[in-house]
Amino acid sequence: MKNRECSIPSHLLLTTDNKGSIQQFKFNRNTQDLAMKNGNGGNLQQLFQRLVGVICDVLQRLLFMVLSVGPIPNHIAFIMDGNRRYAKCRKLGPGAGHTAGFSSLIRVLECCYKIGVKYVTVYAFSIDNFKRDPSEVQSIMDLMLEKIDELLKEESIVNSHGIRINFFGNLKLLSEPVRMAAEKAMAATAKNTNVVFSVCVAYTSTNEIVHAVQESCKEKLAQVQVNSNVNGGIRDSFRGYTRLSEEEFSITPGDLERHMYLAECPDPDLLIRTSGETRLSNFLLWQTTFCYLYVLDALWPEISPWWLGWVILHYQRAKPCIAKRKALL
Repeated sequence: MKNRECSIPSHLLLTTDNKGSIQQFKFNRNTQDLAMKNGNGGNLQQLFQRLVGVICDVLQRLLFMVLSVGPIPNHIAFIMDGNRRYAKCRKLGPGAGHTAGFSSLIRVLECCYKIGVKYVTVYAFSIDNFKRDPSEVQSIMDLMLEKIDELLKEESIVNSHGIRINFFGNLKLLSEPVRMAAEKAMAATAKNTNVVFSVCVAYTSTNEIVHAVQESCKEKLAQVQVNSNVNGGIRDSFRGYTRLSEEEFSITPGDLERHMYLAECPDPDLLIRTSGETRLSNFLLWQTTFCYLYVLDALWPEISPWWLGWVILHYQRAKPCIAKRKALL
């Protein structure tokens, strides 16, 4: 793994709000002292802060205009990796990295809405993550519960942009308060249509495939029973054994796809993983056959509209090649 530079340049510090705009700009100590001596340090700092914010907003709009010329991915999936490393790197307290990661998620959703992405899917919590320290798992569940409530507030990005929320995975593994909050969020946003935001929690792709196989088998058995009743009894039975036609007992890829957790979403066009790790971590293995994969060295809390724009530019360059290969099958 590459070594990461954790220090922040001493002459400035930039932070952003949930929309990616510049929120604070702190001068170095010499500049602050000079401004204070002139008696108008606060006004100068405020003016400069606003100026930087306006410039960044204009540049973002220009970036989105440039991106709109090329093909925009209909569905972007994210593996949100690096929250714990972000906190450790900056010597922050427990849970601070995941809190910063939520702010990054809101910025990403805002950008996807502006660019015209219809589906956004994030890998929030793997089934394997339950093996972590119980106190860490509990803190993540508490944070999830808190942030779900925030998303349902009237002034939240979900309501202002008409975003529908889905939670996919083995939700039975979640604590009852988190599961009930997830169900409440899905019910409250069911009629929103602008962006479909899917949160994969208590999820692994292998669990999703096993679930699809089990549900397909149940469906086939139910069909056999219906057909037997219609035909007036079980055909070709001998000592309780029923001989079925190949069509009746075989399970097709189409059967599995209908029972996948993400059956209502199209396959991702673009999958982005942060933190420099080059692996899928058991995420959307079935759905990413023709998906463009991009790995960012930035940790998830560090992701910004500029990172996202850069990745989409790479996707637009690769799109014709991916479409050509897909057409050959």
